[in-house]
Amino acid sequence: MTSESRPATEIAGRAFRFEPHRCFACGELNEHGLRLELHADRDGCRTELSLDQRFQGWEDVAHGGILCTILDEVMAWSVIGRGTWGVTARMAVEFRRPVRVGRAIRAEGYVAESGRRLFRTTGRILDAETDEVLATAEGTYVAAPPERLAELQARYRLRPVGAPAYAPDQVDR
Repeated sequence: MTSESRPATEIAGRAFRFEPHRCFACGELNEHGLRLELHADRDGCRTELSLDQRFQGWEDVAHGGILCTILDEVMAWSVIGRGTWGVTARMAVEFRRPVRVGRAIRAEGYVAESGRRLFRTTGRILDAETDEVLATAEGTYVAAPPERLAELQARYRLRPVGAPAYAPDQVDR
């Protein structure tokens, strides 16, 4: 995916933006990263993209580690869509079909169960044209404690795409 890539179809849920950062999956400043445009709400997280040859393993097939990164990101953002942030504690992936570079794919993540601090999630990657399931995942995420959540929110200033950037004096510290 290049920085010019955009979703091929309208995706449900809000797209979010952080302060510029270097996350490999969603960071705008990482020139080698995926720069995923994520759409998240209480119902889950979705993104659509097409991987280019920088992200291939075997010829014309996306590298499995890249697919794991995409699945981890949409599952983590399904937790963010519930109003908290967390870290990956466990993740299991099943690769069902090869993901071809240059072909549009859609990734989806959902919270299957939530407790006080643990979230069990599911994710999948589909062919964007045929809806064929190409990979599935299950994950467990641990929610950040309240004080850490406040630090992350102040640092990254999560906001919907199109919303004005925060001025430094608007950030709660």
